[in-house]
Amino acid sequence: MADKPKHHHTGHRERMKAEFLARGLEGWPDHRVLELLLFYTIPQGDVNGLAHELIERFGSLAGVLDASAEELKKVKGVGEHTAVFLRMLPAVLGRYQGSRTRLSGVVNSPEDAYPWLEPYFFGARNEMVYVLCLDGKRQVLGVRKVAEGSIQMAEMNARRIAEEAIGLRAVRIYVAHNHVSNLALPSQADWLTTDVLRASLAPIGIELVDHLVFVDGDMVSMKESERRRNLSFV
Repeated sequence: MADKPKHHHTGHRERMKAEFLARGLEGWPDHRVLELLLFYTIPQGDVNGLAHELIERFGSLAGVLDASAEELKKVKGVGEHTAVFLRMLPAVLGRYQGSRTRLSGVVNSPEDAYPWLEPYFFGARNEMVYVLCLDGKRQVLGVRKVAEGSIQMAEMNARRIAEEAIGLRAVRIYVAHNHVSNLALPSQADWLTTDVLRASLAPIGIELVDHLVFVDGDMVSMKESERRRNLSFV
């Protein structure tokens, strides 16, 4: 389906761009932000109606950006070019956020680990597992994806995690996964997995420093949670 608008608003695009450059997006409703984005995939005409329709269909700007390309193209006026652009934005924003927040290569706490790992979960629709690998001085060696599952769960494979850690010559690791349910509380399965990973990695000289659970805008350290429950992590 072609990305063709139906109407023209003389000067409207230029006014919106100028307003954004002068004051940013503060106070803008979702449909207006989306309209600004659509200017760059539909180069001519009025896209205000399309922006409203997308927000109504998917509920919010986040809903639009999280929608699949196939779902987006079901909306009249959204072609392949627009759908790819909208799907690309969360990934680009996650990469940008990660580039800005990685100020130190030393990780001494869950708070230090957060900016290294959070961008990988930004806008994720499935549960995924990543490992943050550190050397003996807690310097970051790299982040590796070790699993991706359905919307319900991602299997944590101890062997795969060990292989990635050994490949980077890591002696300490943080394991992180996300909950798509938007609840960061660790489940019983999370506690069991932590115990299994810790027991599997220790004999080969790799310390599981912490297991972190992510949701949008939040993170829970299972090590800190365990301490609060007066249990010992190590």
